[in-house]
Amino acid sequence: MFEQVRQIFAFAGPALGIWLSGPIMSLIDTSVVGTTSSLQLAALGPGTVMCDGLSYVFMFLSVATSNLIATSLANKDEKEAANHLARLLFVAFGCGMAMLAAIRFSSSSMLQAFVGAKNSGIVPAAATYVNIRAWAWPAVLVTMVAQSASLGMQDSWSPLKVLLVASLVNAFGDILLCTFLGYGIAGAAWATALSQYVAGILMLTSLKAKGYNPLAIVVPSFKDILQMIEIAAPVLMTMLSKICFYTTITYFATSLGPLTLGAHQVMIGIFTLFSVCGEPLAQTAQSFMPELISGKTRNFEQARTLLKTLLYTGAILGFSLASIGVAVPFLVPQLFTNDSAIVAQMHSVAFPFFWSIVLTPPALSLEGTLLAGRDLGFLGLSMTSCFVCGSLLMKIFHKLGLGLNSCWWTLVLFQSARLAASYTRLHSSKSILKECAPAATS
Repeated sequence: MFEQVRQIFAFAGPALGIWLSGPIMSLIDTSVVGTTSSLQLAALGPGTVMCDGLSYVFMFLSVATSNLIATSLANKDEKEAANHLARLLFVAFGCGMAMLAAIRFSSSSMLQAFVGAKNSGIVPAAATYVNIRAWAWPAVLVTMVAQSASLGMQDSWSPLKVLLVASLVNAFGDILLCTFLGYGIAGAAWATALSQYVAGILMLTSLKAKGYNPLAIVVPSFKDILQMIEIAAPVLMTMLSKICFYTTITYFATSLGPLTLGAHQVMIGIFTLFSVCGEPLAQTAQSFMPELISGKTRNFEQARTLLKTLLYTGAILGFSLASIGVAVPFLVPQLFTNDSAIVAQMHSVAFPFFWSIVLTPPALSLEGTLLAGRDLGFLGLSMTSCFVCGSLLMKIFHKLGLGLNSCWWTLVLFQSARLAASYTRLHSSKSILKECAPAATS
């Protein structure tokens, strides 16, 4: 187990930077904009949901890339891995162009429907932010596939170096465009979009250095598309359920007024930053489990030991991250806002905020294992059930007028249900970690 812990940290440590990049960029935007305008801070709420939230919908591309390449390399077939990469890069670029067109065409109407008539004052600022960042959609999705390919090759250092550069570009751009040149929320959007193109170019260069030609993209055949759909469809259902649930939280927070929405925007940004610290554990499972479950050197006992190690690590990590995260709104709220009313709202949700972070890393460890073993049908169904039940519960709390606190307690229940469902599945007779388990269906 000690050796497995060492391997986990050797891989997951650098991978952490990859998952932190997006939330850090959004938090930089939140910090720079929030200290200058409370209205624009509120506008970042729906704006980042549309940009970052929709990008998570396309995580099915990331999962499919990592899974297909890791499985190909586990079976010692580098040619097949290169073919998968070429096809997925084509799909990513096509999806990126489609999203660029869709967002530019419909952003204002989507934002108006999201925030409602009572908060229509924040729509122009939010639409400005969304429309500018829309230009980076092709780069965002190509970078996502390139990063996942590198992780499937068990290389987490190259993406980390790339994203460190991109984050620095974003921070410098935010300070220059927002603080010194006074472009406000528009400057934050341009800085983020530029950094995403920098990340895409550097990531493709990194793949080329590994011997893969990123420009040799291939149009997928019908058979290739079916294989992608087999993996991607249930993963998409899983991602949509998570994104829709987080979006629902912001939707109900929006109806509570600009001050409450501003507080929620800061807290959900901090939550995202700290909760994604558990994503490297899920990625570790997706990168190493295929070899133990279905590779030429399969070893189910070692796979179960790896899962146990990931769970222990996730539990310790969850409590550590939650302790740090909950201190932020109490010790340094001025990093995000100088409005005392917003700060008071932030303090009111501290307890459920703490537990929502604690539960996330172990839940992600379990879900990463299910993804690695392609038990995708169960994962999609369980996540959809959690979303439906959580949304209904939140609506009831909203009708009762329980305020922002109820949104965060519903998030705690959502995370608890995810963890319980995945844990039960992996310890049942149908577990993918049992030698005699039936083949997982998707």
